Amino acid sequence: MDPMRVVAIVLAAGEGRRMGGPKALLPLGDGTFLSRACDLFARAGVASVVVVLGAEAERVRAQAGIPAAATVAVNDRWRDGMLTSVWAGLDAAEGQGADAVLLHPVDHPLVDPATIDRVLGALRSAAAIAVPTWGGRRGHPGGFQSTVFAALRAASPDRGARAVLAEDPGRVVHVTGDPGCVTGIDTPEDYRRALS
Repeated sequence: MDPMRVVAIVLAAGEGRRMGGPKALLPLGDGTFLSRACDLFARAGVASVVVVLGAEAERVRAQAGIPAAATVAVNDRWRDGMLTSVWAGLDAAEGQGADAVLLHPVDHPLVDPATIDRVLGALRSAAAIAVPTWGGRRGHPGGFQSTVFAALRAASPDRGARAVLAEDPGRVVHVTGDPGCVTGIDTPEDYRRALS
């Protein structure tokens, strides 16, 4: 048995205003952005996956190809910002006995699995917070030990989880990421570039 229980939280509650609909439903390969994210975290070292839905939750649940093994949490406060989805995900993860979580927005579907493994490795090496970086930019997923959950819950919604990273940079371990970990897909142009 792995002594550390890590739960991946996929943040998929946004309405995708600039994209014209929920990014969770965008086609990618044989699935969707959301099914791809769930597949990325179906790996050694991740005990379970929590998917946080919000805008058009029932449609996304029905059409995104969410694996049966994933837990779905619905954030009714999704309009108040991504941090409210983090809180909903933390509630579900703590209910599953999480020692740490990986926070991953659904609009970053191109992250390399090796990046996830390096974040997991840093958490297992006692990092309180582990984030991948590429080209001098922080990427996703971010890893957070349970000792940081209270700080995530206390952060202001306008600054989100970034505030927790800025608050005590000494406890943040940076691992080598990949171009996909910093590639957010927010607009139709981003999407076309990603597919090409």
